[in-house]
Amino acid sequence: MHKSRPLSFGIKTAQRHATHDALLDVWQAADNISIFEHAWINDHFMGLGSTPTGPYLESWTLLAALAAQTRHLRIGVMVTDNTYRHPALLAKMAATVDVISHGRLNFGIGTGWSEQQHHAYGIPLPPPGERIRRLGEACELIRRLWSEPLVTFEGRYYQLSEAPCDPKPLQKPSPPLVIGGEGEQTLKVIAQHADIWDCSVESPEIYQQKSILLENYCVAIGRDPASIEHSRHISVDPSDLKAAFQETRSFIEVGVTHIIYHVPVPDSQNLLHRLAEEVALPLQAAYK
Repeated sequence: MHKSRPLSFGIKTAQRHATHDALLDVWQAADNISIFEHAWINDHFMGLGSTPTGPYLESWTLLAALAAQTRHLRIGVMVTDNTYRHPALLAKMAATVDVISHGRLNFGIGTGWSEQQHHAYGIPLPPPGERIRRLGEACELIRRLWSEPLVTFEGRYYQLSEAPCDPKPLQKPSPPLVIGGEGEQTLKVIAQHADIWDCSVESPEIYQQKSILLENYCVAIGRDPASIEHSRHISVDPSDLKAAFQETRSFIEVGVTHIIYHVPVPDSQNLLHRLAEEVALPLQAAYK
């Protein structure tokens, strides 16, 4: 299935046990390979599961450092947990990173979900319905802070009183909003606010079902579904790039155009060049 929107390829690197220097090496290598247009880190504070200990760099401070030392990659956190930071503070942080990067930020955000991390850091984790409603309010007030001189906001969960966000992001009208999620109520928020939708369901068939739901929600509010780009992560095994090629192609066939390769850290330029030459470039040529 050929899509009118061009394919966009990027990378994602996890921070667990990774040093700043090792992450920077991977990002700068990708920054010098033209097929890679974007790069991402995650918003975990620690390892999950039974082995949570070990180094784990915080996402937004790290993103600012990586922004200052790359040139063409669009950059972002895939995705920021809305529950970890007040959205007005997050709007200020994101505007600062957009300025540092000279307008290269993709703003990733989601509801938040990890009970383990919220418990460890003493951060309240509201029930799912409330988290979705909070996400909707957050998206609204963040966009307003990025565009209005002073923002007064009276939401159910967030209140602002003549709050400035200065300087504004360089991107106009705003950095793209990238929202991750696949639940029906979250998809309604995505239909209203997202420029890019990231969905991590397992199979292309389920992805297609979720895409249809999202399209229906867009139509219901009078939005063109084609205005939202569809994103998917692809894990990369350096010993089997054919698997990455096949998986990517299967998701392209159900409408994915924004592709993120989860690459190991430390990495080598050789792997990224192989990924570009054996996977991304052939797929780009096939789906022009």
